[in-house]
Amino acid sequence: MAIDRVPAMKRCRALDIAPAVIGRRAKEKKNDSRGGQQQRRNTKKVSEYGMQLKEKQKAKFIYGVLERQFHGYYEKAKKMPGVTGENLLNLLERRIDNVIFRLGFANTRRQARQIVTHGHILVNGKRVNIPSALVRTGDVITVSEKSQSNTLFKALKETKNALTAPAWLESNQDQLKGTVLRLPTREDSRDIPVNEQSIVELYSR
Repeated sequence: MAIDRVPAMKRCRALDIAPAVIGRRAKEKKNDSRGGQQQRRNTKKVSEYGMQLKEKQKAKFIYGVLERQFHGYYEKAKKMPGVTGENLLNLLERRIDNVIFRLGFANTRRQARQIVTHGHILVNGKRVNIPSALVRTGDVITVSEKSQSNTLFKALKETKNALTAPAWLESNQDQLKGTVLRLPTREDSRDIPVNEQSIVELYSR
């Protein structure tokens, strides 16, 4: 399986994404010599295709999805009723790794993918180890009883990550349990700085 090994902070700078979007805390550097270079790059005129491509790259990076799988989501979104771009983002939001992040059971989506892959997560009592698995309304997500003794999850119980869970999810951090109350809408992912219509236009070329 292909793995994106580009450093996350470097990709954030290249795509003009705030580190908080992927769950990381950035350390601001004083007198950063790259600041002027970055500003000069941003003043260059970008073609319509370039802007559309950047929006796709941003969505892929934020959700940790590579091209082939991302295109598959687009094709599925196109066949669904409603607005294709919104459908695309809503499918990405329903990925179990994103849900784990949204529930506050991981500090980043990258960490959430590892948690799922290592078999720590149960959906409706059944172990799920595929990060791309999609949740449905009514699904109950829990950290397995055996895994709750893990140092990571013990520490998570003491944080306030669950307070940031969106309205479509209910999070109980004390029990490391979450419930899908309904399917997400675009409003629920308003913190994702992506112009989804540009992605649709790119694929429609």
